[in-house]
Amino acid sequence: MTTNKFNTAGLTNAQVLEARKKYGQNISSYKKTNRYTAAMIRMIKEPMMILLFVASSIYFISGKTADGFFLASAIVLIAAISSYQNARSRNALEQLKDFTKPKCKVIRNGDSVEIKTEEIVIGDSLLIEEGVLIAADGIILHSNDFSVNESILTGESMAVSKDKSAKDNLIYQGTTVVGGLAIATVSAIGSETKLGKIGKSLETVKEEKTPLEMQIGNFVKKMAIAGALVFLIVWGINFFQSFKIFDSLLKALTLAMSILPEEIPIAFITFMAIGAWRMMKEGIIVKQMKTVETLGSATVICIDKTGTITENKMSLAKIFSLKSAKITATDRPLSEDEKRLITLSMWASEPIAFDPMEIALHETYTKVIEKDQRPDFKLVHEYPLSGKPPMMTHVFENKSGTRIIAAKGGAEALMEVAALTADQKKIILKAIQKLSLEGYRILAVGESHFKSENYPETQQEFKFEFIGLLAFYDPPKKNIKLVLEHFYKAGINVKIITGDNALTTSSIAKQIGFKGYEKSISGDELMQLKPKELKKCVRETNLFTRMFPEAKLKIINALKSNKEIVAMTGDGVNDGPALKAAHIGIAMGNKGTEIAKQAASLILVNDDLSKMVHAIAMGRKIYANIKKSIQFIISIHIPIILTVFIPLALGWRYPNIFSPIHIIFLELVMGPTCSIVYENEPMEKNTMAQQPRPFTSTFFNWKELSTSIIQGLVITIGTLFTYQYAIYNSYDEQHTRTMVFIVLVTANIFLTLMNRSFYYSIFTTLRYKNNLVPLIISITIFISGMLLYIKPFAVFFAFERLDLLSLCMAIGVGFLSVIWYELVKLWKRNFKEFKA
Repeated sequence: MTTNKFNTAGLTNAQVLEARKKYGQNISSYKKTNRYTAAMIRMIKEPMMILLFVASSIYFISGKTADGFFLASAIVLIAAISSYQNARSRNALEQLKDFTKPKCKVIRNGDSVEIKTEEIVIGDSLLIEEGVLIAADGIILHSNDFSVNESILTGESMAVSKDKSAKDNLIYQGTTVVGGLAIATVSAIGSETKLGKIGKSLETVKEEKTPLEMQIGNFVKKMAIAGALVFLIVWGINFFQSFKIFDSLLKALTLAMSILPEEIPIAFITFMAIGAWRMMKEGIIVKQMKTVETLGSATVICIDKTGTITENKMSLAKIFSLKSAKITATDRPLSEDEKRLITLSMWASEPIAFDPMEIALHETYTKVIEKDQRPDFKLVHEYPLSGKPPMMTHVFENKSGTRIIAAKGGAEALMEVAALTADQKKIILKAIQKLSLEGYRILAVGESHFKSENYPETQQEFKFEFIGLLAFYDPPKKNIKLVLEHFYKAGINVKIITGDNALTTSSIAKQIGFKGYEKSISGDELMQLKPKELKKCVRETNLFTRMFPEAKLKIINALKSNKEIVAMTGDGVNDGPALKAAHIGIAMGNKGTEIAKQAASLILVNDDLSKMVHAIAMGRKIYANIKKSIQFIISIHIPIILTVFIPLALGWRYPNIFSPIHIIFLELVMGPTCSIVYENEPMEKNTMAQQPRPFTSTFFNWKELSTSIIQGLVITIGTLFTYQYAIYNSYDEQHTRTMVFIVLVTANIFLTLMNRSFYYSIFTTLRYKNNLVPLIISITIFISGMLLYIKPFAVFFAFERLDLLSLCMAIGVGFLSVIWYELVKLWKRNFKEFKA
């Protein structure tokens, strides 16, 4: 790009550094809550931390300082683990936030460059075009049909037209470009902008909790209430039996701690944040956490043709001149009529071209025309892209008063406003059909002659001469056929929604193996349908052509009314409403406008639709791993609760088999298992072969919950059997406690391995690549061995070194109380269709 093209060279690198040193960065400073203080307050309010603090205090008051110090240490350790997990989540979200920050174009050293909005400096030449979120205040230097939506500042939703000569020739940060293009000199940045002074900040908008997040929160609250009630009951029973207030409180606190599933919220936040971070590394920017939850449920994806299915690398392949009535390839010698067609198509394009088709037209003009007339003519009037199908018109004039009025747009639009005979219409339609069947994208070109200075209100009022057709070739992406196959295999229906005509779209769709390319409907036809007909149409039709914003939105809403979970790709300003309406709005990172990115919930950095397959797979994997984690937590909590409660309630010989220190150790073993091991689990090989998960289905459905409850009850049978076995053999309390503890730890280890899949066998899952599994299990075994065989630890925990028979017995019971589920998985694989 040359300096002459922009009429400004912009700042030099040295000037940029000097301006940044003098005025600072384009960042608004607002008072923010100290995140460390907020995290500390949130942690202190956690029910488990409160219980730990109370239990530790009771130990100190009752003179058991060693136990008190252990629990105090546990508070520090749990706080450290929670802080680590929160830090991982926060850092992941911060990186995501940085990736989703808008970028902008500026002219520096005579070239257009893309930079982060915070890097703008006073004096920069800001290049803004349709769909862009304006990043700083400025004064317009140059504009083409430029209009802005300033509702964020004024509350007025109507677009405001602006240009260099108008009274209001200023642009403001936070407003959006509705149409056209402008170059403006930056006059204010950061807190000094009009928006900055008002003090509004889009970053202060809080994201609503997702349905799954709310359900988890409600579940934990209910368990906390249950824990409080059980605490009071157990404390009452103990107190009225012994009249020892502190001893009774400790025993009641032990049970309350065993009931609280405080790992669940931490696991959820960690899985979602780290999952989103992993997607970011793959070029998928997730703007909202709820998107991760929804991804695995997507049942239909609506995609655009240009730039999504195709490369968006437009090349002018063929032209049709009405005068000669023939189609000519552009690599052959062109007649004067054909050169005139290319010249007029260039005049109908923007002087500063950014659209791939317009760039191709300017390049072709440069190659085929000997004398470049562009420096001699000035754009004096223009009509923006409008109508159905759309067209646009430019009026150029030179110093001698010679005027050029050129238009380009959809063939139907130009045919409607041009004076054509019936025979000419037949010739044009025949050419359109021939070019469309070959998969070309077609534009028509027209010319008008108008002498008056009072231009008509609409471009359609000009009397146009139909000059000819332009056929652009935009080849399908190499991987698009495989991408579609992945979507179909995953049970996701694909629909194409495009502004192009039916023949061209159908031709491309057939080439890429798209299901349903034979049947299509246009935007105008769709708008005529009644609600019931519309619902049937969007269910049975996969190809939607000549679409406009209202029609796109209608399709999305109709699909949603059919109970579909809808994903939609988009890149233009006109895609904004539909992207916002879709459950998963997907904007293109490269060719997507800022308005599309703002409306979307997910951004594909490199415009690669195959990343959407990966995103859906990741969404399914994250949800499956959260489910495994939650089911593990429920399963392992049940035996802890019942092993503490049943001996006490039934008055067995050793009613208080576990104290708070044992419960805390088990909590420390379980925490890393559920939130670290399962988060790192790879995707199971049948994940993308399953149908999308119903959006209302969660891990709390009865089928999955009953699995966890049964697993927990079987482990409980194992612990209580071991308890009674020890009593039957007249073992003392320490020996009994040690055996029961070993059963629980063994069950915990094997349950970790077992629940890595509820379908594939443990022999299959052992081959899954997850380095954290052997690490966490080794640490658990090592620490458990220390508690048993290092005397000071054994004395502190009131454990006893077990003989080989007792140790093998406890390990065997723990193993058997979990491994039985392999028979269920075998039955699922051989006799029952597996459903997620």
